[in-house]
Amino acid sequence: MSRARALLRYRYIWTTLAIAAVTAVLALVGQGTAARWVATSYVLLIAARSAVGMIASLRKGSWGIDVLAVAAIVATVALGDFWAALVVVLMLLSGEALEDFAGRRAHRELAALMSRAPRVAHREVAGAVVDVPVDAIVPGDLVEVRPGETVPVDGALLGDGASFDESSITGESLPVWRAAGYTIRSGTVNADEVVTLRAVTTAALSEYQTIVELVRSAANSKAPFVRLADRVAIPFTIGALVIGALAWIISGDPARLAEVLVVATPCPLLIATPVAFIAGMSSAAARGVIVKGGGVIEQLSRVRTAAFDKTGTLTAGAPEIDRIESVDGDEERVLATAAALESGSAHVLAKAIVAAAAERGLGVTEADDLSEKLASGMRGMVGGLTAASGKKDFVAPHAHLPWPALAAGESAVYVSLGAALIGRIVLTDEVRPSARPTVAGLRALGISPIVMLTGDSVDTAQKVASAVGIDDVRAGLLPGDKLRMVGDLAPRPVLMVGDGVNDAPVLAAADVGIAMGARGATAASESADAVILVEDLGRVLEVVVLARRVVRIAYQSIGLGIGLSVVLMIVASLGVIPAIVGAALQEVVDVLTIANSLRAARSITPRVAPGPERAAPRSAASASG
Repeated sequence: MSRARALLRYRYIWTTLAIAAVTAVLALVGQGTAARWVATSYVLLIAARSAVGMIASLRKGSWGIDVLAVAAIVATVALGDFWAALVVVLMLLSGEALEDFAGRRAHRELAALMSRAPRVAHREVAGAVVDVPVDAIVPGDLVEVRPGETVPVDGALLGDGASFDESSITGESLPVWRAAGYTIRSGTVNADEVVTLRAVTTAALSEYQTIVELVRSAANSKAPFVRLADRVAIPFTIGALVIGALAWIISGDPARLAEVLVVATPCPLLIATPVAFIAGMSSAAARGVIVKGGGVIEQLSRVRTAAFDKTGTLTAGAPEIDRIESVDGDEERVLATAAALESGSAHVLAKAIVAAAAERGLGVTEADDLSEKLASGMRGMVGGLTAASGKKDFVAPHAHLPWPALAAGESAVYVSLGAALIGRIVLTDEVRPSARPTVAGLRALGISPIVMLTGDSVDTAQKVASAVGIDDVRAGLLPGDKLRMVGDLAPRPVLMVGDGVNDAPVLAAADVGIAMGARGATAASESADAVILVEDLGRVLEVVVLARRVVRIAYQSIGLGIGLSVVLMIVASLGVIPAIVGAALQEVVDVLTIANSLRAARSITPRVAPGPERAAPRSAASASG
């Protein structure tokens, strides 16, 4: 921040210091009356300014402790102690400045994320490169990204592979190598030579803009816990007035009331709590987790039960075709028919099948009259014949299978053409290496039961559950079944972790929903309360530990602010602390409490830390849940 901007932002503090200097000069030259009028007029103007804001808050149903600051200013003025009144004003204004500074400090990671949003793109047109607003880019445009520049839109990498810095998206500090054809997400930084991308979407629909909107929503939130601090203000204010009145009545000295009120203005009660929550969200963002509000932080800190989807959550969600089994030996027909149908689906299995068909160079016929039954499969017309792909009960419920049963950890997409079963595609998926440590870590925090909810078969689900340490398995579920079961889980609050479109309803219905959004699962990300932007399930454990720490720090800040202020009030009621000294001591309380809240911005390591995804052994698991 430049000096000019700092002067403007904190102009009331500088004005107060200037008024204090003028008052001191007048007093030194024997103009005591003029000094009193200058100081008194100024502090009453500030009191009126605060009173206007206080009245506006009261009309909205919010009771703040600023009422005590206003009362302290009026009381010290009434007693003729204009120096104490000036110190109270300085304390009040510096409290606001501390709130602003602490808020800006806590927003640092969030603001950095938003400030890096690209605004200009280099579009290639007829061999020339033209700078255009990023919003002018449409799918299919060729976009040049120079070394050190931020990728403006999601795009497929052309030419040779290149290295990219994805730290602003994933939190990974080291550059990563991406091969040609890989979809580079907007917001990453080109760490190599000049590269060219083919835009696959507009800037508004790109990954980075989605993240920015999530961050903006998070930054503008106010937690229910913060409203708790507002409610604490009511008994605290009444208590302060009672202590001050009793001190006046017992001692017969009205100055005691002013001295009590001066030390009874704990700005931290209203400042430190939101600062702790904003700092916590900032810390989470730095670790690749966007939390959509302080209320989510509070709920996460209280979670008692956890539920996990399987595919793309406990497993990597990147299924690979293990084998194709055909009734008549024509494997290519099975794959081509499935690819024609699955090209209209967003399921991870569909993507694997379509990609496999493309790799084999199959001429896939476009399917007509496509329809999808959620969590079951696809129907349509392929080559003039009715076709279906998906679960056996959906595709061919009465067909005899000429193949052996699937092994545990395998999943199959069955395919029919002309109402006859023609084959199945068997796929496998890997359990995330971080899944077992995450489950163990949550259980160590006292979160139990931990449940798996999946649409996959019981055998496959049990295999994955055994690998990650989950005992309670609910398999063969439709989205509606998941919704009902999450509603019945206890004790509450319930945490639900998922990734796909079919998880969107249950993520929205859970007390806290966390989406594995690294692959851009928009529906899940929008309905969830928090979004993990990296392929690391361990961030679930991290954010729960972080939430508990943030709430603990917020409670500590409230206790510290109230406790120190009560001690100062009691001492002030005995006439030991002059009003001007009390005001200075209260300023120390402000700084201590806000400094305590800012500890929430520091990252922490969970007691059971998940290992890196790439370091764990392979394990086969299904990919249809």
